[in-house]
Amino acid sequence: MRVHYPRTSHLPWSPGVTPDDVRAGDLSGLRGREVVVTEKLDGENTTLYTDGMHARSLDSAHHPSRAWVKALQGRIGGRIPAGWRVCGENMYARHSIAYQELDSWFYGFSVWDDDRCLDWDRTVAFLGGLGIPVPPVLWRGVFDERALRVLRLNPERQEGYVVRTVEGFGRAEFAGRVAKWVRRGHVQTGTHWMHTTVVPNTLGPGAALWSVRSGADCEVNALLTSVGLAPAEAGSIAPEAVAEVSARLDAIGRCGDARLAGVLATALHSIPRARLAARLARPLGMRLARRVADLTGLHGALSRPYPDEQRRAGLGRMALAADLGVLHAVAAAVLTGRVDDEARHEREQVEWSALYAEDAGLLGPRPLEPFRTGLRAALAGLGGETAERCWAEARDAWAKGKVATVEEAVAATWRWRSGRFARLVHLVGPSGSGKSTFATGLAKRAGLPEATAPTETAGLPEVAGISGVDAYLSLDDLRAARGSRANQRANREVLGEGLHRLDAALAAGGTVVWDATSLNQHQRSLVHAVARRRAALTTHVVALVEEDELHRRNARRAHPVPPHVLDDQVRRYVPPYPGQAHHTWYVGARGTVDDVDGALEGEEA
Repeated sequence: MRVHYPRTSHLPWSPGVTPDDVRAGDLSGLRGREVVVTEKLDGENTTLYTDGMHARSLDSAHHPSRAWVKALQGRIGGRIPAGWRVCGENMYARHSIAYQELDSWFYGFSVWDDDRCLDWDRTVAFLGGLGIPVPPVLWRGVFDERALRVLRLNPERQEGYVVRTVEGFGRAEFAGRVAKWVRRGHVQTGTHWMHTTVVPNTLGPGAALWSVRSGADCEVNALLTSVGLAPAEAGSIAPEAVAEVSARLDAIGRCGDARLAGVLATALHSIPRARLAARLARPLGMRLARRVADLTGLHGALSRPYPDEQRRAGLGRMALAADLGVLHAVAAAVLTGRVDDEARHEREQVEWSALYAEDAGLLGPRPLEPFRTGLRAALAGLGGETAERCWAEARDAWAKGKVATVEEAVAATWRWRSGRFARLVHLVGPSGSGKSTFATGLAKRAGLPEATAPTETAGLPEVAGISGVDAYLSLDDLRAARGSRANQRANREVLGEGLHRLDAALAAGGTVVWDATSLNQHQRSLVHAVARRRAALTTHVVALVEEDELHRRNARRAHPVPPHVLDDQVRRYVPPYPGQAHHTWYVGARGTVDDVDGALEGEEA
């Protein structure tokens, strides 16, 4: 069934209202509710279904400006459930505003399940999975008329804004839950755009990313430009490999960020993982950046021989760090074009691994989610940090194949129900990556009311129940106590002293911060051995900062390391993967936690 999109009322202070428009006289449906304010785009209202599309008129005829959106619907229609519809703006043709940097020629602004409009956060997630961006968010909060009245827009480049409640609503409630503000004299052309030559709006570099998310073929150079990489930085990229991974991802139904991550990981697999994650964090955000980087780091393991009796546990641990369906697609694709015996053997290993993963039920996009949902309900009566510890232990046991059901997990985590356990915050990253500054903010947080906490604590998550620090152990400080923090000759003794102090501090309970570069898994394993002995909840704080920024910071430090030493640290830096600690916090260049893995209320890696 095809459905008209309802007419949106103008806010009382909208200057662009015309005699044919409807003005909202009652804002009671917005007051007291959380709302989101998005830019109103100057396009053609369009609705997509699983089996077709139409503009505002249900019988809208063909027009050249609708050809691109028809192709988009052809790619994503199969992923729109029957009875659902996606409403948005067809931005292909220029109307009254000439757009220069669009992410796509179609932006979605609402998703409907029959007569029910999804809440905003579900809308964003669903559209992102289809590869459809949403309009820019200008403001979000509890409805505040004064705040909205003073929103400043550029009338030369912005048509207006739309206010809607964050919570979902029924079609009958639409008039009270959605309203708009439109600039004065919005239509500034003499002839209607449909009756003139179609002039496309201009796409920006980010459009290549959304194109890949939506299932379109990938143009590698455009993709590199979209993430700010020059072809020389990416190394040799075989277009056939990118085409191969795209086909494999389409075959297993991966779309949205999962498809983009697989394509980028294949194209950029030769870039060192830590460098790649730091470089992609700016254009993609930390979560997607580290997912791409983790795929590049892990895919090679699938092509190497592995004892069959240990495969289930090994794949289970990998499933904590990556989508195994995407990972196997990347591992197979990077071998494209190679016909030597070694490549043939590696390809066989990847195929054998995929069979094991499928048999174990690990190839789906979120194999752990039913387990997480059930355990979340089972642990609902516990305190937050206690439930987090139980979940962390259950997740680890699930990965190792020791538990398979929620009931088994509940029984296996009884010892953590008291909430009495130590916590280790393990900082990881090269010199100058902000570890000590972060630790200082964490320590200062102890006992401070939230409103007066120092800026360094911004972005600290609550997932591990950390509100303060009881002990802070820095190997640099231990060296300084011996006479010089730059003296590396006594490293063995300094490390031994640090581990001894760590053991004593964890035995006393509370929260302990370990501040050292911890560049590789071997270095981290020495610390983790102590944490395991004291049954501590371990959180990795992984700093990911671009190399140029590290050198700039190092030059300003009171105690800089020699540039060649920093270069060596960057070269040797292998960040931990999700699942190698109970929780993982990812800290970017701003010094805030930009992503979290391992939280009971979060998402899978």
